[in-house]
Amino acid sequence: MSVIATPVEPVVGSAVRDLARDRVGVVMGREGPYLQLRPLGGGREWDADPGRVRLLTHAEVLSARVAETNARSRRRLELGGAPAAPRASSWSGQDPCGPYRR
Repeated sequence: MSVIATPVEPVVGSAVRDLARDRVGVVMGREGPYLQLRPLGGGREWDADPGRVRLLTHAEVLSARVAETNARSRRRLELGGAPAAPRASSWSGQDPCGPYRR
């Protein structure tokens, strides 16, 4: 007995790759014959042909989210955003072992 796989229709909230634009997005809904997708990190929606998208695996979603976070960090640094200042240490500058150091 052979099993025929049918394509799974993405539902709202599904992470997909738009093969026509080579972009990753989240399905926000439908408008006529098109799916409306939004970038994982938020942003402007775009229309995608449902026949030209595929669902992402969990590993692909994780990878895409890490890439989005890295890109956001790079943009912040390019715009002159300084990284957070190091926190003050509670170390007083004295040897914590005091006179008991060997």
